[in-house]
Amino acid sequence: MKSFNYVITDEIGIHARPAGLLVKEAKPFTSRLTLKAGEKSADLRRLMAVMSLGVKQGAEVTVTAEGDDEAAAIEAMESFFKANL
Repeated sequence: MKSFNYVITDEIGIHARPAGLLVKEAKPFTSRLTLKAGEKSADLRRLMAVMSLGVKQGAEVTVTAEGDDEAAAIEAMESFFKANL
């Protein structure tokens, strides 16, 4: 299992557009990808689950990948977060 923490810098947080892009980025991987914010967590392949977390600017989130391609998945997710959120 691999993971990383990230503080959201986008002024609106994880809203519809970046959430959709995030889900699209997660879909190709076979590993289980999870986004955790506070006490809640969501499957990164489920748009409504990601949006239901209500992640705002300044919130610290943890992204976890577990599976065969976890190293590639976590690298792609970390790059996505740094570029978009």
